[in-house]
Amino acid sequence: MLMFRYIAYHYLKYIAVILFALVFFMVGFDYMESADKLQSANLIVIYLTYKTFFAVDMLLPLSLVFAMIATKIFLIRSNALVAIYALGYNKTDVIKPFVGVAVAIMTLYIALHATSFARADEYANNIRRSAQYLQPTSNLFFTFKDRYVYFGKLYPLQERAEDIRIFTHENGALQQVLSAEGAYYADEHWHLNHAVSLQKPKTLSLEGDGITVTQLQDLTLLEGFRPKILDQVYEGKVNYTILDAIDALMLLGSENLNIDKIKSALYRIFITPLFVPSLIILIFFFVPISPRFLNITLFSFVAILATMMTWSFLFMLTELSNNKTIPSEVGIVLPVLALFTAALILWYRNRGHGVDAHS
Repeated sequence: MLMFRYIAYHYLKYIAVILFALVFFMVGFDYMESADKLQSANLIVIYLTYKTFFAVDMLLPLSLVFAMIATKIFLIRSNALVAIYALGYNKTDVIKPFVGVAVAIMTLYIALHATSFARADEYANNIRRSAQYLQPTSNLFFTFKDRYVYFGKLYPLQERAEDIRIFTHENGALQQVLSAEGAYYADEHWHLNHAVSLQKPKTLSLEGDGITVTQLQDLTLLEGFRPKILDQVYEGKVNYTILDAIDALMLLGSENLNIDKIKSALYRIFITPLFVPSLIILIFFFVPISPRFLNITLFSFVAILATMMTWSFLFMLTELSNNKTIPSEVGIVLPVLALFTAALILWYRNRGHGVDAHS
């Protein structure tokens, strides 16, 4: 337990230092580019806060791997690693603090995606463009069941919309048009206030009735179509929170609509973080225990380069999956599971083994 705490303490220390440095660099560089577009101190503070959240979202996985490399080098330089092995610990004992801390942090990291943390970059970009962290979505047109729906403006946070048009069709023919100046979402439904209904007769003839115009005080429609789902799905965004993604997946799946982007977002949240403990294991077992058998400068360069290349490759595949260029199962799930499987095999082969002089 003492060994676990010792390694975990130094690992957490390096995580904090490296994450702060990377986030500070990313946010500072972004601020220098965007400073002229932010007109007030309040906007600057809010913008930098959201950009910091986004930078943590992007860089925390990298920081965990870099911190493991830094901690391992520290243990080698100080000969602490040799001393730990001399006390009877084996490689799997030494790697457990790294994996345990990394898994705990990545679990918290995943949980944060159930909050607006997942949309930090969107909020920051909105502030830079229009001095508002949440912009209304304009001219939203979508289908739901047997209806075509148009929202002139959608305000997801306020859960309301303006300039509503709903077109109902049967067998390819328009049957009804509903219009309203505004609507709000409550009790899992959209409520249209003071709506006007234009109803076409069943059969058109010179002797038949004409179009029926009806004033409706409170009309309830579009069950389950939450404002955030509308904003995310029909604007083609990929920065879902976990709950929004699950709701959208269930709703659109029941409508037989394309859910590839939603699956990609969920895979990115739950599957992609597995590459962190996988890389930690793979890099750890290839490092000798003593500086006599290790060119530390070369090792640092190769390990950091390998981590950056792996992260960049996974990021590229994720973007391709988000754009539906490749299936998300191929672009996200397959490469991460391949890394994870390789790490498990390496862990199993080294389980309980002693340490020889050259390893």
